[in-house]
Amino acid sequence: MGHGHAVVLDFGRVISAPKPLALFRRYEEDLGLEPGSINRIMFDGPAWEETLVGRRSLDAYWAEVGPRLGLGTAEAVAAFRARYEADERPNEPVLAMIRRLHGQVALAVLSNAPKGLAGWLHRWGVLHLFDVVFCSAEEGVRKPFPQAYQITLERLGLAPERALFVDDTPENVEAARSLGMPSHCYRDPEALQAFLRGHGLEV
Repeated sequence: MGHGHAVVLDFGRVISAPKPLALFRRYEEDLGLEPGSINRIMFDGPAWEETLVGRRSLDAYWAEVGPRLGLGTAEAVAAFRARYEADERPNEPVLAMIRRLHGQVALAVLSNAPKGLAGWLHRWGVLHLFDVVFCSAEEGVRKPFPQAYQITLERLGLAPERALFVDDTPENVEAARSLGMPSHCYRDPEALQAFLRGHGLEV
Protein backbone atom coordinates (compact mmCIF):
# COMPACT_ATOMS: atom_id res chain seq x y z
CA MET A 1 0.00 0.00 0.00
CA GLY A 2 2.09 2.92 1.23
CA HIS A 3 1.57 6.61 0.67
CA GLY A 4 -1.47 7.47 -1.33
CA HIS A 5 -3.37 5.12 0.96
CA ALA A 6 -5.02 5.57 4.35
CA VAL A 7 -6.48 3.68 7.27
CA VAL A 8 -9.60 5.33 8.71
CA LEU A 9 -10.65 4.22 12.20
CA ASP A 10 -13.70 4.65 14.40
CA PHE A 11 -12.97 5.91 17.94
CA GLY A 12 -15.49 4.28 20.31
CA ARG A 13 -14.80 0.57 21.00
CA VAL A 14 -12.00 0.54 18.39
CA ILE A 15 -9.39 3.14 19.45
CA SER A 16 -11.01 3.26 22.89
CA ALA A 17 -11.42 -0.09 24.62
CA PRO A 18 -14.91 -1.62 24.77
CA LYS A 19 -16.24 -1.17 28.33
CA PRO A 20 -16.84 -4.57 29.93
CA LEU A 21 -20.46 -5.53 30.61
CA ALA A 22 -19.65 -5.88 34.30
CA LEU A 23 -18.90 -2.16 34.42
CA PHE A 24 -22.39 -1.28 33.14
CA ARG A 25 -23.90 -3.70 35.67
CA ARG A 26 -21.97 -1.91 38.44
CA TYR A 27 -23.24 1.48 37.25
CA GLU A 28 -26.80 0.12 37.26
CA GLU A 29 -26.44 -1.34 40.76
CA ASP A 30 -24.96 1.89 42.12
CA LEU A 31 -27.66 4.00 40.46
CA GLY A 32 -30.50 1.61 41.39
CA LEU A 33 -31.43 1.04 37.73
CA GLU A 34 -32.94 -2.02 36.06
CA PRO A 35 -30.22 -4.38 34.76
CA GLY A 36 -29.52 -3.70 31.09
CA SER A 37 -31.16 -0.26 31.11
CA ILE A 38 -28.31 2.25 31.34
CA ASN A 39 -27.28 2.24 27.68
CA ARG A 40 -30.89 2.63 26.61
CA ILE A 41 -31.41 5.58 28.97
CA MET A 42 -28.17 7.25 27.91
CA PHE A 43 -28.00 6.59 24.18
CA ASP A 44 -31.47 5.87 22.76
CA GLY A 45 -33.32 9.03 21.91
CA PRO A 46 -32.93 12.62 20.82
CA ALA A 47 -30.60 13.90 23.57
CA TRP A 48 -27.65 11.75 22.45
CA GLU A 49 -28.49 12.14 18.75
CA GLU A 50 -28.42 15.93 19.07
CA THR A 51 -25.13 15.76 20.99
CA LEU A 52 -23.55 13.66 18.21
CA VAL A 53 -24.33 16.25 15.55
CA GLY A 54 -23.37 19.24 17.70
CA ARG A 55 -26.84 20.65 18.33
CA ARG A 56 -26.41 20.06 22.07
CA SER A 57 -23.32 20.41 24.28
CA LEU A 58 -22.09 17.56 26.48
CA ASP A 59 -22.97 19.68 29.53
CA ALA A 60 -26.55 20.05 28.29
CA TYR A 61 -26.68 16.34 27.47
CA TRP A 62 -25.64 15.31 30.99
CA ALA A 63 -28.02 17.84 32.55
CA GLU A 64 -30.88 16.16 30.69
CA VAL A 65 -29.85 12.52 31.06
CA GLY A 66 -28.68 12.75 34.72
CA PRO A 67 -32.17 12.93 36.25
CA ARG A 68 -33.25 9.95 34.08
CA LEU A 69 -30.41 8.00 35.68
CA GLY A 70 -31.82 8.96 39.09
CA LEU A 71 -29.16 11.61 39.77
CA GLY A 72 -31.00 14.33 41.67
CA THR A 73 -28.44 17.15 41.92
CA ALA A 74 -25.95 18.85 39.63
CA GLU A 75 -23.18 17.56 41.94
CA ALA A 76 -24.39 13.96 41.62
CA VAL A 77 -24.56 14.32 37.82
CA ALA A 78 -21.03 15.78 37.69
CA ALA A 79 -19.65 13.00 39.91
CA PHE A 80 -21.17 10.20 37.80
CA ARG A 81 -20.08 11.89 34.56
CA ALA A 82 -16.49 12.11 35.87
CA ARG A 83 -16.58 8.42 36.83
CA TYR A 84 -18.08 7.39 33.48
CA GLU A 85 -15.44 9.35 31.53
CA ALA A 86 -12.58 8.13 33.74
CA ASP A 87 -13.58 4.55 32.86
CA GLU A 88 -12.79 5.19 29.16
CA ARG A 89 -9.56 3.40 28.36
CA PRO A 90 -7.40 3.24 25.26
CA ASN A 91 -7.52 -0.05 23.34
CA GLU A 92 -3.80 -0.77 23.70
CA PRO A 93 -3.40 -3.48 21.01
CA VAL A 94 -5.11 -1.21 18.46
CA LEU A 95 -2.99 1.78 19.51
CA ALA A 96 0.13 -0.38 19.02
CA MET A 97 -1.04 -1.12 15.44
CA ILE A 98 -1.73 2.58 14.81
CA ARG A 99 1.80 3.44 15.95
CA ARG A 100 3.21 0.85 13.52
CA LEU A 101 1.01 2.17 10.68
CA HIS A 102 2.23 5.72 11.23
CA GLY A 103 4.56 6.58 8.37
CA GLN A 104 3.32 3.66 6.21
CA VAL A 105 -0.04 5.24 5.34
CA ALA A 106 -2.11 8.31 6.16
CA LEU A 107 -4.26 7.85 9.28
CA ALA A 108 -7.68 9.25 10.11
CA VAL A 109 -10.28 9.02 12.86
CA LEU A 110 -13.92 9.07 11.70
CA SER A 111 -16.10 9.09 14.78
CA ASN A 112 -19.65 9.75 15.87
CA ALA A 113 -18.64 11.63 19.00
CA PRO A 114 -19.48 14.69 21.08
CA LYS A 115 -17.25 17.74 20.76
CA GLY A 116 -13.82 17.28 22.29
CA LEU A 117 -12.67 14.10 20.51
CA ALA A 118 -9.22 15.56 19.76
CA GLY A 119 -8.83 16.10 23.53
CA TRP A 120 -9.22 12.34 24.20
CA LEU A 121 -6.66 11.52 21.51
CA HIS A 122 -4.28 14.12 22.93
CA ARG A 123 -4.62 12.80 26.50
CA TRP A 124 -3.80 9.31 25.25
CA GLY A 125 -0.73 10.61 23.42
CA VAL A 126 -1.86 9.66 19.90
CA LEU A 127 -3.38 12.82 18.39
CA HIS A 128 -0.14 13.60 16.49
CA LEU A 129 -0.36 10.26 14.65
CA PHE A 130 -3.52 11.27 12.76
CA ASP A 131 -3.65 13.34 9.58
CA VAL A 132 -7.42 13.87 9.85
CA VAL A 133 -9.79 13.76 12.84
CA PHE A 134 -13.48 13.84 11.90
CA CYS A 135 -15.75 14.37 14.92
CA SER A 136 -19.46 14.26 14.04
CA ALA A 137 -20.49 16.90 16.59
CA GLU A 138 -17.97 19.36 15.17
CA GLU A 139 -19.06 18.68 11.56
CA GLY A 140 -22.84 18.43 12.00
CA VAL A 141 -23.09 15.07 10.21
CA ARG A 142 -22.56 11.51 11.44
CA LYS A 143 -22.03 8.01 10.13
CA PRO A 144 -23.66 6.22 8.34
CA PHE A 145 -24.52 9.31 6.24
CA PRO A 146 -22.27 9.37 3.14
CA GLN A 147 -21.19 12.97 3.72
CA ALA A 148 -19.25 11.98 6.88
CA TYR A 149 -17.10 9.59 4.84
CA GLN A 150 -16.83 11.94 1.86
CA ILE A 151 -15.56 14.84 4.00
CA THR A 152 -12.94 12.54 5.57
CA LEU A 153 -11.78 11.25 2.17
CA GLU A 154 -11.65 14.81 0.79
CA ARG A 155 -9.40 15.90 3.66
CA LEU A 156 -7.15 12.90 3.06
CA GLY A 157 -7.17 13.71 -0.65
CA LEU A 158 -7.92 10.07 -1.48
CA ALA A 159 -10.38 8.04 -3.52
CA PRO A 160 -12.53 5.65 -1.43
CA GLU A 161 -10.81 2.50 -2.71
CA ARG A 162 -7.50 3.79 -1.28
CA ALA A 163 -8.84 4.14 2.26
CA LEU A 164 -9.36 1.11 4.52
CA PHE A 165 -12.19 1.66 7.00
CA VAL A 166 -12.51 0.06 10.47
CA ASP A 167 -15.63 0.38 12.66
CA ASP A 168 -17.45 -1.86 15.16
CA THR A 169 -20.98 -0.96 13.96
CA PRO A 170 -22.20 -3.04 11.00
CA GLU A 171 -24.34 -0.26 9.48
CA ASN A 172 -21.34 2.10 9.44
CA VAL A 173 -19.21 -0.59 7.77
CA GLU A 174 -21.92 -1.24 5.16
CA ALA A 175 -22.16 2.47 4.38
CA ALA A 176 -18.37 2.68 3.85
CA ARG A 177 -18.44 -0.43 1.60
CA SER A 178 -21.24 1.03 -0.49
CA LEU A 179 -19.01 4.07 -1.12
CA GLY A 180 -16.18 1.79 -2.27
CA MET A 181 -14.00 1.76 0.87
CA PRO A 182 -12.50 -1.66 1.75
CA SER A 183 -13.92 -2.17 5.25
CA HIS A 184 -13.57 -4.30 8.36
CA CYS A 185 -16.10 -4.74 11.16
CA TYR A 186 -13.96 -4.67 14.31
CA ARG A 187 -14.38 -7.49 16.82
CA ASP A 188 -10.88 -8.11 18.17
CA PRO A 189 -7.28 -7.05 17.54
CA GLU A 190 -6.29 -10.35 15.86
CA ALA A 191 -8.91 -10.07 13.11
CA LEU A 192 -8.02 -6.40 12.55
CA GLN A 193 -4.35 -7.31 12.22
CA ALA A 194 -5.22 -9.99 9.64
CA PHE A 195 -7.33 -7.48 7.67
CA LEU A 196 -4.51 -4.89 7.60
CA ARG A 197 -1.88 -7.49 6.69
CA GLY A 198 -4.17 -8.76 3.94
CA HIS A 199 -3.89 -5.27 2.47
CA GLY A 200 -0.10 -5.35 2.58
CA LEU A 201 0.45 -3.36 5.78
CA GLU A 202 3.05 -4.27 8.39
CA VAL A 203 1.34 -4.43 11.79
